Amino acid sequence: MLTRWDPFQEMINLRSAVDRLFDTSFGPAENHQPTTWGLALDVVEKEDEFLVKASVPGINPDDLDITFTDNVLTIKGETKAEEEKDEGSYHLRERRYGSFSRSITLGSKITAEKIQAGYENGVLTLHLPKAEDVKPKRISIKPSKMIEGKVK
Repeated sequence: MLTRWDPFQEMINLRSAVDRLFDTSFGPAENHQPTTWGLALDVVEKEDEFLVKASVPGINPDDLDITFTDNVLTIKGETKAEEEKDEGSYHLRERRYGSFSRSITLGSKITAEKIQAGYENGVLTLHLPKAEDVKPKRISIKPSKMIEGKVK
């Protein structure tokens, strides 16, 4: 059976081999942790408000800094690193620590003084009501006058 030689596939295979070599040669990066990280958000636009949910498990709500300026919502916080205990060697260490910040610009004007925030089970929920002048207005149709005619 003949197999066609693909130089691009060979380059991909070589790169994978080099990646595996470096991953195993230097061992796991136990102490390498990023000092900043992103914040996962869900943003839902409803007719009269924006609903924002942020996953912030293990963070005290008092340690969150939430601001709204010029139609930009910013959520900041920080998680502290746990003191390392001599319990053995880590096989996996993925829990993040350090500061985080996330800013989003909303597409409609918001009534800032009516923003409400709640925190339950590690989820921060923000209700950002739209300003009255940008909320959709329902326009009712008035019935028109009918002209009646009589047939003779």
